[in-house]
Amino acid sequence: MSDLLEFAVAAHGGWERWREVRKLTARISVAGAMWHLKGWPGVLSDVAVSIDPHRQHAEFSPFIEPGHHSQYEPARTAILGDRNEVLEERERPRSAFEGHVIQTPWDAQHLAYFSGYAMWTYLTTPFLLGLPGFILDEMEPWDEQGETWRRLRVTFPPDVASHSTEQIFYFDAAGILRRHDYSVEIMGGTSSANYATEPRTFGGLVFPTRRRVYSIGPDNRPVLDRVAVAIDINGIDVE
Repeated sequence: MSDLLEFAVAAHGGWERWREVRKLTARISVAGAMWHLKGWPGVLSDVAVSIDPHRQHAEFSPFIEPGHHSQYEPARTAILGDRNEVLEERERPRSAFEGHVIQTPWDAQHLAYFSGYAMWTYLTTPFLLGLPGFILDEMEPWDEQGETWRRLRVTFPPDVASHSTEQIFYFDAAGILRRHDYSVEIMGGTSSANYATEPRTFGGLVFPTRRRVYSIGPDNRPVLDRVAVAIDINGIDVE
């Protein structure tokens, strides 16, 4: 296992504490230009997302309508009613993105899939990188406005749904996540820099509470004229 991953895991609360956790519930507000393109502005502006930190499962509540909630797993998405009845579902949800580009609008199941895997990835970083099948390679350091950040190039295994097969994670001198680069494959491919700031401790674990996603320019610097996605975490319950 990479020594950089071990350093980052220790900085975020350590393996022992992570293995004790059975559920994370974050209260979030999500905005940004992308949601307008997809036809869902404001849909996640005040929601709770609960995840199982040790398997790919996420639920958003409320989801689109009061009393409804979503369920995400890589092989299935669903929208459930207030009595937990299945209102609609989709098997093999990733295949429903075939041929999509950035401007392609989404239906509710597309939304459930993307938001589910994205928040599961964000709330489990850096711990998920220690799961079987991940390939880790430390790159040359990166200078970010006078700070030196260590970088970990990660190849995701096929059974872990996420933005792209290859992603890059940047950690500061204290081992805290500061930036996360990827290509959103289900949108036809992007060049995205996800800046993670304002870390806070909840239940003995450290999470960034503010994320801002920008396009990446040719010099690997963010293009700051537009925020594609903005995520603010207002609190996390750790069980």
